[in-house]
Amino acid sequence: MALSATHSRSVIFVKRKILYTLRKTCLFLSTNDTIIAGQSKPPSKKQWKSHKKPPRTAHLSWEERLADVVTPLWRMSYDEQLELKQKHQEKILSELSRHLSGNLQPVRSKPSFPVMPILPSPVRDGYRNKSTFSVNKGVDENPKTVGFYVGTHRKGNIVCVNGDHLLNMPEKHKLVARCYQDFIRLSSLEPCLLFHTGGHWREVTVRTNAEGHTMAIVYFHPQTLTPEEVAVHKDDLVEYFMRGPGSVCQLDSLFFQESTMTRCTHEESPYQLLHGQPHIYEEVLGFKFRISADAFFQVNQAAAEVLYSTVRHLCVPNCEEGGERTKVGGTLLDVCCGTGAIGITVSPRVDRIIGIELIEQAVEDARHNAALNNVLNCEFIPGKAEVALPGLMSQLSSAGGGFVAAVVNPARAGLHHKVVRALRNQPAIRRLVYVSCKPDGEAMRNFRELCCAPDPQRKLTGEAFSPTLAVPVDMFPHTPHCEVVLLFER
Repeated sequence: MALSATHSRSVIFVKRKILYTLRKTCLFLSTNDTIIAGQSKPPSKKQWKSHKKPPRTAHLSWEERLADVVTPLWRMSYDEQLELKQKHQEKILSELSRHLSGNLQPVRSKPSFPVMPILPSPVRDGYRNKSTFSVNKGVDENPKTVGFYVGTHRKGNIVCVNGDHLLNMPEKHKLVARCYQDFIRLSSLEPCLLFHTGGHWREVTVRTNAEGHTMAIVYFHPQTLTPEEVAVHKDDLVEYFMRGPGSVCQLDSLFFQESTMTRCTHEESPYQLLHGQPHIYEEVLGFKFRISADAFFQVNQAAAEVLYSTVRHLCVPNCEEGGERTKVGGTLLDVCCGTGAIGITVSPRVDRIIGIELIEQAVEDARHNAALNNVLNCEFIPGKAEVALPGLMSQLSSAGGGFVAAVVNPARAGLHHKVVRALRNQPAIRRLVYVSCKPDGEAMRNFRELCCAPDPQRKLTGEAFSPTLAVPVDMFPHTPHCEVVLLFER
């Protein structure tokens, strides 16, 4: 079915579907909403700019200071949070509209394309399925304190504060953090606060799924310990969490990564499974996904369903005929595909999914997830998108025919300019969906390059895209962040 013949109908269907989802979600929230102690008036522009610096910091407790760092909007009601985020996204997208129109004056105006009302998160408290807890000096100067930082390394005023009071943390994560703190305080080894000053015990990451299955990953600096000496402490860790006081956590997986680097991949330093299962599983929109120790997955499972449903409708709108949905067909390019969640959830609507992902372990997970769900039309390619995509575009061009859409879900750094160039210069791509967690950052550069006039000097020779719809989705209640899904068409 040719997309151009059903363009108006598809856009109407997408808007109706999103509004239907919004009404359902709002109904849920209206019957379950509880007001967090705080302001009674809508937040002002000044409050938005100063949300990371609450007044009279010296009079706040350590718990309040930490809450202001991790969940800056915790004092507001959820309705106020949504209003604040909606206005902020509209402001960002208005800047994009002004740039594309050539009007760079800082005047107030609305975006030139529809911005839907922000879709709320079905769950607002304890929604995180992944948390990483740091180790450092606590309020009582104990260097074996597990929690989150208040202060900065630059100012030398870091204090590690327990996170038991944070609204976005589930109880299971808090429990594992408390037990890990107990374990390292019992250990004869010192914590590794700064690599050059020695010490061994570092962060702990906790991952959970909707069914309550729990994975813990302990990070360790070996310093000058021999492998045999490290093995003793790994045994102590297993003993504590499997048969000792930490057994209350009921861990399904316990991983251990020893490394001399702040962050490293499984390929650089393997995640060692000390006990339990190598993966946990999560379900989204009826599809099951395997999650490895270092695999990316949205931190809010309930809101991820709202996000992926929105992305699915914008990528490949279903055409309704006689009350039945028909498959659109064609190819969907899933750039920065991670563990394949977007491509797999869209797969029933297209003939072919091609996913590209840098992290090899994520590609393995994506392939496994496709097989797990009996999805046969997905292909996942490991490597840098800027390297793989140009050649892939050439193959699609030579193959000819068929509708091609693309979805990109990059990290905060946005897309490499070569990726934007390859997408922009492929005439078969008429529809592109961009998922961004920070549209006012590097993603804005991507938006402008996708939509600017042809520029041979920058090798942007293809027909320009135009933004036609934006849908904010609140993935992170109590924080100023949200995802925005932007539809570009040409």
